[in-house]
Amino acid sequence: MTRPEGSSKGSPAPEGSRKYLIGGNWKSNGTIASVEKIVADFNGAGPIPANAEVVIGCPYIHIPLLLSTLRSDIEVAAQNCSLTGMGAYTGEITASQLKDLGVNWVILGHSERREGFGMAGEDSELVAKKTKMALSEGLKVMLCIGEKKEEREAGTTMDVCAEQLKPAAAMLSKEDWANVSIAYEPVWAIGTGLTATPEMAQETHASIRQWMSENVGADVAAAVQIQYGGSMKGANAAGLLGQTDIDGGLIGGASLKMDFFACINAVPEP
Repeated sequence: MTRPEGSSKGSPAPEGSRKYLIGGNWKSNGTIASVEKIVADFNGAGPIPANAEVVIGCPYIHIPLLLSTLRSDIEVAAQNCSLTGMGAYTGEITASQLKDLGVNWVILGHSERREGFGMAGEDSELVAKKTKMALSEGLKVMLCIGEKKEEREAGTTMDVCAEQLKPAAAMLSKEDWANVSIAYEPVWAIGTGLTATPEMAQETHASIRQWMSENVGADVAAAVQIQYGGSMKGANAAGLLGQTDIDGGLIGGASLKMDFFACINAVPEP
């Protein structure tokens, strides 16, 4: 089955400038019927700004449905992949299998996976190794980092983000970073309805970019997309996306409804 064509509006991003990256994370949500309804809604939602790329991370089981029915200008991501190649790893899905299926993106290191849900959470070393594995198989990676409420209140936000980035900075080549975006998700703002003000978010994004400049390279820092992932929705997207160092969003709840397109349409014109 051929995916329906998408459509775009406005001007593409000027050469040398960063495109916006609007990611959706459906988490562990959706039935076949509800996904078919969202796909139909998104397919009819009108043009996507030419200076934005849009990616939806859906549960593994819904990837084939999206890859066969979702408009072609929205990419499909997995929400995780394994540390290993194929082999005796029951329950794991490898980066190469995702690529074979037609997936081009994966979300790694999401705070929910770092925390664990009744099982051990993933540490930053593991997340970096998975990132390297995914990149080696030709996937692009949304690499998630971010602090908890008590860390924000203690003033250690950037210390936490730096510690989470360090293993990736050590393992990835400069060339690797061309296929990585950093999704900054203040953990205290995920699903709580709390959002960092645009100014708070910009301050942290600027600090992340500065850290990347000092620890990876000024060229990589200038080019890397940094998404904001703390309860972005249509109502606050324009204020967040208008900030200099906020290059998109990683959107949870709002990506399961038409509000996702309100976020997409909030992308500033170049």
